Order: sequence, then C-alpha cells, then structure tokens
Amino acid sequence: MKNFAAILTLSATLASGSVAQAAPETPTNADGLPLIQLSEDLMLKYLSAELAFQRGQAAGAHLAMMTLARSSGDPRLARRATEMAIAASSATDALKGAKLWRELAPGSDEAFQVLLSLQLNNNRLDEAKQALAQQLAASKPDQLPATIGTVQRNLSRMSDKSKAAILLRELLEPYRESVDARLAIAQFSMVSGDRAGALREAREAVTKFPKSEVAALVLAQIEDKAEAARVLSEFLQKNPKAREVRLAYARMFYEQSKIAEAKKEFKVLIDQKKDDQTALFALGLLSVQANELAEAEKYLSAYINTLGGKPDRERDATQALMVLAQIAEDRNDLAGALKWLEMADTLTHQGSVTATLKRAQLQSKTGKVDAGRKLLAEADVESDEDRVRLVIGDAQILRDAGRLPEAIKVIEDALESLPDNIDLLYEYAMLVEKNREFDAMEKALRRMIQIAPSNPQSYNALGYSFAERNIRLPEAYDLIKVALTLAPDDAFIMDSMGWVEFRMGRLEKAEELLRRAYALRPDPEIAVHLGEVLWLLGREDEAKKLWRFANGKDPKNESLKGTLERFRVKL
Repeated sequence: MKNFAAILTLSATLASGSVAQAAPETPTNADGLPLIQLSEDLMLKYLSAELAFQRGQAAGAHLAMMTLARSSGDPRLARRATEMAIAASSATDALKGAKLWRELAPGSDEAFQVLLSLQLNNNRLDEAKQALAQQLAASKPDQLPATIGTVQRNLSRMSDKSKAAILLRELLEPYRESVDARLAIAQFSMVSGDRAGALREAREAVTKFPKSEVAALVLAQIEDKAEAARVLSEFLQKNPKAREVRLAYARMFYEQSKIAEAKKEFKVLIDQKKDDQTALFALGLLSVQANELAEAEKYLSAYINTLGGKPDRERDATQALMVLAQIAEDRNDLAGALKWLEMADTLTHQGSVTATLKRAQLQSKTGKVDAGRKLLAEADVESDEDRVRLVIGDAQILRDAGRLPEAIKVIEDALESLPDNIDLLYEYAMLVEKNREFDAMEKALRRMIQIAPSNPQSYNALGYSFAERNIRLPEAYDLIKVALTLAPDDAFIMDSMGWVEFRMGRLEKAEELLRRAYALRPDPEIAVHLGEVLWLLGREDEAKKLWRFANGKDPKNESLKGTLERFRVKL
C-alpha cells in the first residue's frame, strides 16, 4: 500500500494522545493538540478512511475523515481530510476541510494559508477579503509592513490580476497613511496593467514620504528611463546619504554603458563606506572597461580583501580574481597571477576549475608543461562539464607546446566516453585542421551539425575552413549564411562571411562586412583580414594601421605573419 508508512505515522501520532469522543473541556498537549484516548473504534474508522481513499473512493474517505476530525477535535485529521479533497480535485470538500482545520487550529498559519488559497482560487473573494482584513487589523504597528507584504504576495497568486488589484486597494484603504500600503497598491497596479494608477500612487508616496528610499525606488521602476533618472537624481540632491537610491542610480548608468557617470556614483558610495563590496566590485569592472588597469587592480584587490577568504554569494568573486590574475600576467608578473588564482580555490567550485585551468596555462607558459598538466589531472571533477573543460585545457596546453599529436590523442580518448559532446567535437575539429587532417575535421563538424543543428559555430568553422583554403566557396557561403542567421551579431561569424566575400572577389562587400565585424569586436584576426582587403583596394596606409594594431595585440599571430610575408610589408 503506497501510503502505509504515512498511515502508521499518523496512527502513532494519534496513539501518543488518547481518544474517545472529544468533550468541550478536552485537555491539550504542549503543542495545543487535544489529548484524546485512542480506541479500537477510532483506529478502525481512520484506517477505513485511508483505505477507501487509496481505492479511489475520495468522497467517502473525506466525509469519514471529517467526521473523525469533528468528533476528536484533532486538527491533524481535518488537515488530512483537506489533503484528500485537494488530491481528488474537489474544491467544495477541500474548502470544508480547510475551514474545519482552521476552526480546530485557529493559531495555525498553515491552516490559514491553505484556506485562503482555496478561497482565492475558487473565487470566494468575500470570504478571502474578510480573512485578510482580520489579519491586517490584528497586526501591531511594527508588524504592519510585513503583513501588507504577505497580503500582497497572497493576492499575487490570483489569475485575475485586475480583481486582485481591486481587492488589495479595498483592503489597504484604511492604511493609506502607511508608505508600505501605498507602494503595495502602486506595484500591484503596475502588474495588473494599470500604469497610470501605479504612477499616481507612487508619485503620491514620494510626495508624502520625501525621505523614503523605497518610495523613490518604486517610482523609478515605474517611470520611463529618462524620468527615472530625474527622480533618483532629485532624491539624492535632498538625501545625499541614501545608499540604496544611489546604488540604483549608479546601476542605471552602468546598464547604459555610461562608464564615467557610473564610476562617479560608485565612488561616492566608497567615500561614504570604504569597504562597500558592491561599489568596489563595480568600480573594478568599470575600470577594466575603461582600460584603467591600475585602478581596476586597486578596487578589485580591496574587494577581495573585504571577503576575508569567504565566498561571496551576491557577486562573482571568481571574476574579480581572474581579472586580477590577467592584469598581473599582462605585466609579466606570473607569481602575482598565480597568487590570485590560488585564492579562487577557497571560493566556489566553478571558480576552482576556472582558476586551475589558468594556473596550468601559466605553468606551461614558463616551460613547465608537465607540471601544468599534472594540476589538471589532479583537479576535483564533479560533472562531465568540468571534466570536458579540463580535458580541453590539457589539449590546448599540449597544442601550444607544439605537441599536436598528443593533444589530438587527449581529445580522442575523451570522445570514446563522450562521443556526442559538442565541445569535444569542436576542439577535435580545430586540432585536426591544424594538423591538416581536413577530412577528419569535416567529419567532426558535420557530426556537430547533426547533433546540434542550431549551433552556429559548426557551420561557421566548416565554412571558414573552406574559405581559408579557397575551395568550395559557394558551399562555404551557404554554411556561413546559416551561421549568421543563427547568430547575426557574432563578430567572428561576420568576419567569416567577409572573408568568403573576399575570396569570391567581392571586395566592397567584404570591406563592409569586415568593418562591421571589427566595430563589434576589434580582434587581431579581424584586423588582419580587413587590412588585406584594404591593401588590395589600394588603401595601404589604412591596412598598415590595422596590421600594427594586430601586431601590438598578438605579435605571434600566424595570419598576420603570413599576410605580411605575402605582401612583403614591414611594420
């Protein structure tokens, strides 16, 4: 029997009290439950009700359980009757059970919530309104904001948001002198589609409570972007120490990519509180975007110091550590980079995997290839995703060390256990292409297309390979066209299409595509391609400028070296 364990549990619970016919003066235990005498008759009726329910006789089971609940005065039996009716989708019986449960356990929040949900779901709005009004009236002044929030959440479950908004407004009318009541009405009006009503309530709240940060923030959420910025700015002029509002104001600039304005507001937060983690983290990332690496290092270092070696659940501490490691690596401070990476081990597992990969790469950069590989081999693996990341990292270390056959073997071994893994197939395709095993590359990429037809990278890689080798250009064009349809804003796919147009002799179209790609992402590889097109169009100075940029970013770039040799250009 499916619920035999549950039956025994409840039977034991009953046995722990007593049962006979409950009298008006029935004593209760410490939990407020009636101490009833367990009798053979009660146990038989209870088990009969459960068995009837298991056999699909829900109505009879519910009635029997309700009778037992009334006679014993035990709310647990009323709760069980309610559960039976809900499971049988009998709204009427469920309401009866919940009402009895509430009567027998008037202090039970669970009984109140179940009854309220049933009333709201079954359009018993007058009953629900009465219950909620009583709940609000019983709240002490210091509890009222929390109670208003609870009422708001309960009504948000209603499918008819317009009716819910009307009901909330009626319930909170006696409490309109409370900022919480006005803002609850404003938020609910917005959800129900009444933006004008929401604005009216929020604006009145800001006027009536000019120092309420919550009122300003709610109004800013409802207003359009320009007006929201004005609301927050004016509030801060009058309340310069309002941290939550200033944080929202700074984030607004951040989301609009207004780096200087965002940094200004976050710096105010730092001036007010030196160890504000949100502001330190944001200033670090904003400084990276502005290419102010010394400032980025200062802010992110301070942020990491505030953590005290503990994980940060609200912000991505791993990202901060990886940025710090990259800054150190860029100035050739490998020991400093490794220090930051080692700290990631104490934060999140994902951060540990990411940091381990980077540490291994740094080890191999110093010539300690096997030491780097050992780090990867000894890393903790909790999922196939982690294992794949480590395997690909291992192969890339071998590739960069000039041990291409070993790198290919590493991926081949992994593919034996994960033959349809997209990331492994793609890495394998890139490695065998580098080894000039073009048939193997094409086979792997076509397998990717078969497994994941919506993945643009397989189409792009195959099409670009054809274009790079100047073969099967119509097919290359078609493949990259599919990739561009799937990812129209991908700069590298746009670069591939520009390169195909170049190979097909359409230089003007190639220039247009490559310029768009370069504007989206000024990558050395795209710069090399655009430079070659411009060179052939006779704009040699522009081409050299792009090639100098590429050389500054990636002096070992093979495409750049080959292009400069073909055109006999010295930068």
